[in-house]
Amino acid sequence: MKHIFTILFIACTAMCYAQTGRLQGTVRTSDGVPAEFINVVLKGTSKGAITDKTGSYTIKEVQPGTYTVLFSFVGMATQEGNVEVQAGETATLNFSISQNSKELQEVVVSANTRKYTDNTPSQSLRLNTSLLEVPQNIQIVNNDMLKDQQVISMSDGLIRNVSGLVRSEHWADMYTNVTARGSQIQAFRNGFNVANSFWGPLTEDMSFVETIEFVKGPAGFMLSSGDPAGLYNVVTKKPTGQTKREVSLTAGSYNLFRGAVDLDGKITKNGKLLYRFNAAAQKKETHRPNEYNDRYTIAPVVSYQFTDKTKLTLEYTYQRANMSNVGSYYIFSPDGFATQPVDFTLLPSGLPGTKMNDHSAYVTLQHKLNNNWSVTAQGAHFIFNQKGYSSWPTKVNADGTMIRNIGIWDASSKMTMGQLFVNGKVTTGPVTHKILAGLDAANKEYMADWSQSFDLDSAATPFDPKNPNLVSPNTGEQNVDRVTPLADRAKFGNVDMYYYSAYVQDELGFFKDRVRLTLAGRFTYLEQSRYGGAADSAYHFTPRAGLSVSLDNHSTVYALYDQAFTPQSGMLSNGGKVKPITGNNMEIGVKRDWFGGKWNTTIAAYRIVKNNELTADPAAAPTAGLSVELGQKLAQGVEFDLKGNIVKGLSLIANYAFTESKVSKVTPGVTAFKVGDVVPFFAKHTVNTWLTYELQRGKLKGAGVSAGTTWLGDRATYWEASPDPSKQLENYFKVDAGLFWENRKFRVNANVFNVLNKYLYSGSYYSYLNAYNWQTEAPRNYRLTVAYKF
Repeated sequence: MKHIFTILFIACTAMCYAQTGRLQGTVRTSDGVPAEFINVVLKGTSKGAITDKTGSYTIKEVQPGTYTVLFSFVGMATQEGNVEVQAGETATLNFSISQNSKELQEVVVSANTRKYTDNTPSQSLRLNTSLLEVPQNIQIVNNDMLKDQQVISMSDGLIRNVSGLVRSEHWADMYTNVTARGSQIQAFRNGFNVANSFWGPLTEDMSFVETIEFVKGPAGFMLSSGDPAGLYNVVTKKPTGQTKREVSLTAGSYNLFRGAVDLDGKITKNGKLLYRFNAAAQKKETHRPNEYNDRYTIAPVVSYQFTDKTKLTLEYTYQRANMSNVGSYYIFSPDGFATQPVDFTLLPSGLPGTKMNDHSAYVTLQHKLNNNWSVTAQGAHFIFNQKGYSSWPTKVNADGTMIRNIGIWDASSKMTMGQLFVNGKVTTGPVTHKILAGLDAANKEYMADWSQSFDLDSAATPFDPKNPNLVSPNTGEQNVDRVTPLADRAKFGNVDMYYYSAYVQDELGFFKDRVRLTLAGRFTYLEQSRYGGAADSAYHFTPRAGLSVSLDNHSTVYALYDQAFTPQSGMLSNGGKVKPITGNNMEIGVKRDWFGGKWNTTIAAYRIVKNNELTADPAAAPTAGLSVELGQKLAQGVEFDLKGNIVKGLSLIANYAFTESKVSKVTPGVTAFKVGDVVPFFAKHTVNTWLTYELQRGKLKGAGVSAGTTWLGDRATYWEASPDPSKQLENYFKVDAGLFWENRKFRVNANVFNVLNKYLYSGSYYSYLNAYNWQTEAPRNYRLTVAYKF
């Protein structure tokens, strides 16, 4: 009986879809630049689409016939083209509007278009499918969101735009460390895994960032190794072929002063040689005394279009960070969380700071073999150097006094990575195949010396938080050895990894591509050593299967299954052998584009099982580098995302996530955890909103107001759960608001953060010290940005 129903369903579906066709194409300006935001409508019908950043559009389920196609945009005269659509066929209509790229850009700016939706992922995700049809929850944070919210770094409130994301401590913009679905997600940039250690890469300054793509859940098509909870991919700014220039100045609380410039244009008149140049400089203090974080960024990019099929892009980014002692953002107390004022610090004046230099270079060659096949080869090289200090108490006494300790943190990292992949499309009878196949390889080396330290206080004269003395003591810095090469000093700070992998994926389209079945597999070989452990090697084949079904032109349902295989290395407290992470990942969801794609929604449910995952031994010193094996961890939850332009002038971002992550099995002999224990790094409930309204007419046209909230309920601590049930992390609630005004040339933003002046913090209990530790966020603070386009 079940098979009969299946046959009837397939037959009915085929009959419904066989009578229609499809229209697709690309819209360009008169000088050949892809035209985004163009409305494409079949005259006399309600069917239409909006072009994406590549100028592409697709209109499905078109009845056979000859149509007049209207191309329009607010402030631009409607233009027409003609096309014939046949049943069961895909018609192509490429169109060139009469405006050139500069004229179109002026129209876009004049229309004050604010677009919170993106339906096309970057090429670095390697997908040849719209987000609506991808069997996975992928959310994109674009440049409009970043500007409206005055986000200036990856750790600056960015995660409110995506459901279920939580920061694992802030480290004052040094590292981002985002968690989702119960685990820390991997950091990518332009499709490369750029995590050089547990802490990750130096957090990106937003001056050179175009979008950030959050891939939730299993990401086998991207990851050769990494956590199955997902990843975020930072997409950097590239030349667009349009002449655009912008300079901005920002000032704010705690002596924030920042300037940025974005130059985009043509080097040659024929537009073959293009450039993009971004730079920023920032001076910034914090709400705590003696802390600072100064950043400097330079990011030039050039591209050359050899032919209409071949393009070469060269990119370099330099980031410099000068900041105070890294660990100074922590506060410690045996009495519970938030028992000191929000501006309390343990950091004395006069201590040396930390300096970081981060270099990255990319080369990308793209070649279009024909209309259906393309090949991309790209390489990246990263060099990171750090010289500085962190802090952590040697001892916290029961009366709250403590012995503060300063530890050296010198680090160096080199990463060389390469990728080669092909995208293609073929047809076998009534079935279409979207092929993705490629090779990945990388060699990563990270070394750090945090073995040298000295106390700032003594047992006889401990630091007293009730009577803090922040005068610089005799630090003992003269005893630090920086003469010996770092490679010889980094005995327990080495993280080395080498891997190569091959993968292939086929997305099979049935019934005029209304039903899409994704089948994929990846073979990975990896060698890795961590924190003094012997190098381990492993290889594995991981399958992937996904199903996406279009209910209509704007709605899809999907299901996904993936297996996890993540080799890991380290030192177990019991001296045992470290096993690789294994497990299964499952996800189902519903996606819909509303009102022609002006806003969209995603609902997803997932279940992730991970075996053998390592976590730091809470009974060991932080410098010991010892781990314990959980056994099995189960993470499951539900996510909802909504974003877009609800009505003209009104834009909304709203999301909710329920997350549960617990120990489901315990490795024999491990006593630090028991079945049912909550695994750190998440909040059970996360709710975010961001609402923007802009006046569309009158003397105040271009003026508007924004407001947003973040609520985190039932938070899990960063390290260990509190032994006292009455001393848990409080729920987190933050409100931000702002005013803005913009026209064709100017934009002014004024935002207030933490409007309610709440005591906001995150932290953990730490049994090694028998104390609570936490990091506070700034009380109510302000930021003003003035930008000028020329």
